[in-house]
Amino acid sequence: MKYIYSFLSVALAIASVGVTAIAKADTVNARCDVYAKGQDRAKSSGSCTFSQRQGAVGIQLQNGKRYDLRPVGSNPGNYRDQNGKAAYRQAGLGDKGQIYRLANESIFVYWDAAPYSNQGNTSGNQGNTMGGSSMAAKSQPAAGTTVSRLNDLVGARAGQAENAIKQRGYRFVKASPSGNSVYSQWLEGKTNYCVTILTEEGRYQSIVYAGGSADCAK
Repeated sequence: MKYIYSFLSVALAIASVGVTAIAKADTVNARCDVYAKGQDRAKSSGSCTFSQRQGAVGIQLQNGKRYDLRPVGSNPGNYRDQNGKAAYRQAGLGDKGQIYRLANESIFVYWDAAPYSNQGNTSGNQGNTMGGSSMAAKSQPAAGTTVSRLNDLVGARAGQAENAIKQRGYRFVKASPSGNSVYSQWLEGKTNYCVTILTEEGRYQSIVYAGGSADCAK
């Protein structure tokens, strides 16, 4: 009997060490820029931790604020946040990091936790500079920037406003439902920039530029 208890104690100790190792392996130090919805200037920027376990994502900012995203639906990258609101992961930073779009904020997670070189302002162009040439960063709007040519359509009914978007030179690419929300991607005619439209309850909630052309790939 003593041998059995001793064996169980050792097994539990090994399991505990294994769980700790997994938790550490799934959590990394990163750097996060947080943007308010529709804004192209970060409201906060600094160190953070990023964790991912069984598809669920956790982002802990240095100011104590935390975001917990759980996967929903069959499409990878669609989530619900800790408040039950739709969120999704957006391409645009390549192997440099990830972008998460929430109902009222966007979070840019960079794997390089060191301060950015030549940071200057925090307008969001850093992600483009890190992922491509400085010329591209200057010419392409930062991810999350409101599309000025379509800003008057925010709040409009999706079915009624779709023709207006096409008439202004935008081409529909695809749509991804997430719960009660739909994220649709469009290509801007003259520039070929990718645009993301969030639709909830049948109305456009936001119309912003995506982080890169990858979001508009079918």
